Parts: sequence; structure tokens; C-alpha cells
Amino acid sequence: MFKKWYLMGVLAMVISLGTAIAGFAADYKIGIVTPSLSRSEEEFRAADALSKKYPGMTKHIILPDNFSKEQETGITQIASLAFDKDVKAIVISCGNSGILPAIQKVKDKRPDMIVITAPIWDDPDMMAKYVNLALDTDWVRRGESIPLKAKKMGAKTFIHYSFPSHIAKEVISKRKDMMKQTCENQQMQFVEVLTPDPQAGSNRQVMLQFLQEDIPRQIAKFGKDTAVFGTNCPMQDVIIAKAMELGFIMPEQCCPTPLQGFPAALGLEIKPEESTHFDMINKMIKDKVKAGNMTGRLSTWPISVSIFLPTFGFEVAKAAIEKKMEVTNIDQLKTLAKDISGVNVTFNPMKPGMTNYYLIIMDSIIY
Repeated sequence: MFKKWYLMGVLAMVISLGTAIAGFAADYKIGIVTPSLSRSEEEFRAADALSKKYPGMTKHIILPDNFSKEQETGITQIASLAFDKDVKAIVISCGNSGILPAIQKVKDKRPDMIVITAPIWDDPDMMAKYVNLALDTDWVRRGESIPLKAKKMGAKTFIHYSFPSHIAKEVISKRKDMMKQTCENQQMQFVEVLTPDPQAGSNRQVMLQFLQEDIPRQIAKFGKDTAVFGTNCPMQDVIIAKAMELGFIMPEQCCPTPLQGFPAALGLEIKPEESTHFDMINKMIKDKVKAGNMTGRLSTWPISVSIFLPTFGFEVAKAAIEKKMEVTNIDQLKTLAKDISGVNVTFNPMKPGMTNYYLIIMDSIIY
């Protein structure tokens, strides 16, 4: 009898060890919802990396490419996660509005389900009622943080490039106004330049050609201690390339990430499977910047926010399920955010008194 129990014990130990080695030790799953690879590569890559890091724990749901036209399909996909009893948390990172009905369905069936959005763009007050933790970038407050960083990097003038249909957007307009006020407070000259509008008659190439020609004029006028900021993603390749050529300051792109503008402008070859390896990517950028005698003149966040947010949301969910943290404990959130990003991350409530919806600003890397 003793021999039988001994063998059973050894077998149980072997099975347990094998399970742990294989990476399937967790007795729960976390659903992660993203757009497709073609629709939003970075969120998709983040989920893919998590699936490889935690095999068997991650259940990746990919939303339809045209979510606005296939909203019901997307809602059904998300709501279906509630029917899997092993799924204890859902992280939704897609930057869409119209997701809230799916969360309401999930919560109706599974009130205990942890739901983290990182981000979605439904009504904040309604989201706060149903979502355990909501996260997004503090797009407006970057109107203060970017000029302050530019000043630290030596800027005496701050040039803001945009175009009429873009500057008409509330978030971009508010950020511009905050940039202007911050520059005035810091005794920096603020210069607003409107490019041809690619969304109103002109095409993208006309806008980019304008930048190619106007940036040298502005630097000739104001000197190299000038920071240049553009509100539109396609602008960043030109701005960074011109910074390397002319020596001015590029404090941050419209979407702060080492993956925007730097690879094209610096001629970096980054394989798709390397797109989440930010230590490697940042070293590549730093080496190129140093070789071009531009150390200290270019900066961004050390990790793409579109990769950070779903990764961070997933790790928060995992820690909460394992009773290692509370999803809204601000000190624990800051500690975990620094572990993932390598820098301090500031969390500000979306609205005063809102304790489960935070907007983030990440400390920068200056190459």
C-alpha cells in the first residue's frame, strides 16, 4: 500500500513539474481583444507576444477590420468570453467606441469578471460604471509635458506643424493651446505653421513636400535650438530625417514610440518579430543618433504606448486574479508600470473623483 501511494506521489510531482515547465500552470485564462494585424499592428503584436509568454493562459480575440459596420459581430465576440468559465479577466485594447454594450453583456452574465480597457473610447462616465480599470494616454496634458521636455533639451523656439482639418479636432486644439501657454510660461517662442491639408484637397505628398521645404527655412530663421512637433503620423519620417540633417530638436512625435519615424528616417531594419524588443530598438536608435552627432537632440517614450497599454492591462489582470494587487491601487499600478516600461509613469484621473479611469504620461528616453 505504501509503495502504491509513494508511486502516485512521485507521478503527481512529475505531472506538476511538467505542467510548470510547459507554462500551463495557471488554472485560468485572460481574454485579450485587439484589432487585426492589418488594422493596428502594435496592439496585435502585443497580444501575440503575451500569447507566447503565457501559453495556454491567453485567449486572443481579433475584432473585424471594419468595426463600425460589423459592430454586432465584435460585440458577440467579446461577450462570448463570458461563457468560458476559465476566463477570469478581459483586456480590451482597440481604440474603438461602441464596445461598451459588449462589456455590459459580460458583466450581466459574469459580475465577477475583471474588465480592463486599454483603451476604448466610449462615454467615460458609463465606462466607469462597468469597467474595473480604464486606461488611455493623456493626449491633452502632453501639451505641457512636450514643451517642458523641449526646454530641458535646450529649445528656445517651439514650432507646431498641423493642418486645418486636424487642428479642428478638439483634443489636438486643446493640446496646441496648452503647448502655446507652456511655451509662454517657459519664455520659449511658439510658432504655429499650417501645412497643406491632406484631408481637404491636397494629398499627403503635397503636405510632406511642404515640410521638406519649410523646415529648413524655419531652422535658418530660428536656429538649431528649435523644437519641431508635428500633429500627423506621416510627418514624423520627414521631421526626424530633417532633424538628423539640420541638427534641431525633436522632443516627441504625435504618437510617442520608438517605432514611429525613427526606423524610416534612420534606415533601421526591424523584423516584425522584433517589434516588441524595445531595449534592442532603443539601442539601435541611440547608436545611429550618436553616429550622427545628435546625442541629446531626439526623444520619445521608451516603449510604444500601443504595446505598453495592452501589456500593462494584461499584467494588472493577472496580478489581480492571483490576489497580488488591486486593479485601482495607484501605488501598485505605478510600480508595475515602471517594471514594464523601465521609466516612471504618471496616472491622472480622467475626471476628478474618478478612481478607475486613468490617463497616463510616460517618462521619456533622450537618445
